Amino acid sequence: MNPELIGLNQGLDLVKGAATMRNAKVFLTIGLAVVLAWSTIHCRLGNRGSVFAQTHNDLAAITVDYPEDGSIFPPEITPPTFIWQDESNATAAWTIDVSFSDGSPSIHFQSPGARPRIGEIDPRCVSPSNELPALTPRQATAHTWTPTAAAWQAIKLRSKEHAATITITGVQTGRPGAAVSRGTMTMETSQDPVKAPIFYRDVPLIPSKGEKGVIQPLAKQDLPLLAWRLRDIGQPTSRLLLTGMHTCANCHSFSLDGKTFGMDIDGPANDKGLYALAAVKPRMSLQNKDVLSWSSIKDNTASPSRIGFMSQVSPDGRYILTMLRDLRAQLGKSYYLVNFQDYRFLQVFYPTRGILAWYDRVTGKKQPLPGADDERFVQTNAVWSPDGKFVVFARAEARAPETPGQKIPRHANDPEETQIKYDLYRIPFNGGKGGVPVPIEGASNNGMSNSFPKVSPDGRWIVFVESRNAQLMRPDSQLYIVPFEGGVARRLRCNTPLMNSWHSFSPNGRWMVFSSKSRSPYTQMFLTHLDKEGNSSPAILIDNATAANRAVNIPEFVNIPSNGLMEIDVPAADSYRLLDIASDLVSQGKIDEAVAEWKGVLEMDPRNASAHNNLGAALTMQGKTAEGMKHLREAREIDPLTPDPAELEITFQLQSYYRQQFNAAIVSSNCTVANDYAQKLLTTTPDSEVNRAMKECAAKQTRLQP
Repeated sequence: MNPELIGLNQGLDLVKGAATMRNAKVFLTIGLAVVLAWSTIHCRLGNRGSVFAQTHNDLAAITVDYPEDGSIFPPEITPPTFIWQDESNATAAWTIDVSFSDGSPSIHFQSPGARPRIGEIDPRCVSPSNELPALTPRQATAHTWTPTAAAWQAIKLRSKEHAATITITGVQTGRPGAAVSRGTMTMETSQDPVKAPIFYRDVPLIPSKGEKGVIQPLAKQDLPLLAWRLRDIGQPTSRLLLTGMHTCANCHSFSLDGKTFGMDIDGPANDKGLYALAAVKPRMSLQNKDVLSWSSIKDNTASPSRIGFMSQVSPDGRYILTMLRDLRAQLGKSYYLVNFQDYRFLQVFYPTRGILAWYDRVTGKKQPLPGADDERFVQTNAVWSPDGKFVVFARAEARAPETPGQKIPRHANDPEETQIKYDLYRIPFNGGKGGVPVPIEGASNNGMSNSFPKVSPDGRWIVFVESRNAQLMRPDSQLYIVPFEGGVARRLRCNTPLMNSWHSFSPNGRWMVFSSKSRSPYTQMFLTHLDKEGNSSPAILIDNATAANRAVNIPEFVNIPSNGLMEIDVPAADSYRLLDIASDLVSQGKIDEAVAEWKGVLEMDPRNASAHNNLGAALTMQGKTAEGMKHLREAREIDPLTPDPAELEITFQLQSYYRQQFNAAIVSSNCTVANDYAQKLLTTTPDSEVNRAMKECAAKQTRLQP
């Protein structure tokens, strides 16, 4: 350790330990005396290097890029990295002088001003479809200083609710003490702790060419790279909770008390209708019993399917708000979707039709929310007020996601995107009976698209995203705050120049976390302080959230201690891995091997509708009609959206006829007729036996030719 910090550390230890000692006042007094003595001595030493600076005003400018002037830090946060630009080319080193408005002695440091550096790289996420993170030209010319943990603690202790002024002075090469540049910024430490960890998704940005209309920002083989982490801002790194899933899980939410967790999970074949729901505990295991399928819930009053979009657990954990497709709309005609090949903004996705519904965990029933179930509109982004009495949501006129002949946009915010502007509405929940939706003044009818509302824990404010079109991860998205009852909306000071979204309040309402691409295409998390009047402070980076070539999104504060969530295991998702294997086997024409995998899925999850349906189809096509139809009927019973077995039986009978005619043509070496029936068979599923028989027929016919 630097000898000059030993005294500081000893003093800080006494201050921190005072609360646990019998003679707390004595130790507190001694500790503060040590800290002040260290500061006074170091102040005198530091002043020797800044005499020249105090007598000259013709210094080159130093501009502090980060933290921004006026920044407010949480009391428990780890040391930030200060970043500055120096107009002088003759600087060899820098002094950092920290003075305090409460009159306590200044603290002084020296720094070599190292250049910024790119952090850790995850080699698994390096792809031809993305780029390694790189410093911008401005970042490449900057200088940095990161205080030691002890130095940062000293700064925070004496800047609580009092401004600290950071003065950075450049010292000329070859002339010790000769200042050539200077710049300042102010900061303070809040009395308000964050007091909750952040749960978030850790995402590789690897664009892949997908099927039009299919929500697939990542190729199937890259899905296991998705991860979920927990970050205590008082710790230098995050905790890995979950990774390696063979399906996409995305929007998540926690109850206000931190006891209940919910997450949207994609099922096989782009099914967006699964939802995991479980009690929060240090080591969670999501079993099949914890995953419900919206389409399998028997309720004729609501659509049998839904768009997997932002389901929300109620404050008490009893209800789930979700977005269903309306009764007439097909899923593919309910949202606008384009997957780009640009990793910086690799997807645009937003609903154009849909209604809100709620699910009761006690009764197991779901039904539409009256007042938010009007099929003339798309109703989405629903969230709860902290008392559970109101629902706030985004609404726009329903429309087709695309028009005939519409061009495919080339990038996010391309004018070719389907244009839609959402307004925010408020409606009483009223025990599920709903009511009359009321537009929220300041977040509606303002010529902009208003979406993704979040209500503050005290119920006073709504923070929402405003953009020119659509919602969420828009390049121009900005965060605004408006009173819960409506009024004048204000742009938050914390906004960065590029994409501000996915925000969440801390349980005490004094802090808000959000995502931004202002520093890198690989999205990062930022923090801002909110005072009682809804004023925010400049954005504070939460560093080391993940590798530099991975993105973080959907950050959410969880009302638990930092050790309240250590690991999440999802055995319920193991079946997706086997379904993927079976799908690959089918594509290779290995039906018998695929059948074995589907049977393996059913051993794990006897009520897996997809496995029953696929197994039933395969067995029926193999001539095992009775066994196959049994599985098909079971799939239909579990999930009403699976094809009707009666209709499938006609298809299978036709396939059986095609196979009989194909086999007869092969026996007679009539390759022309065999080829016709082979094409009919292969349009349904790949079949290696059909291909092999055709090759043998062609070879035999060649041998028989004169």
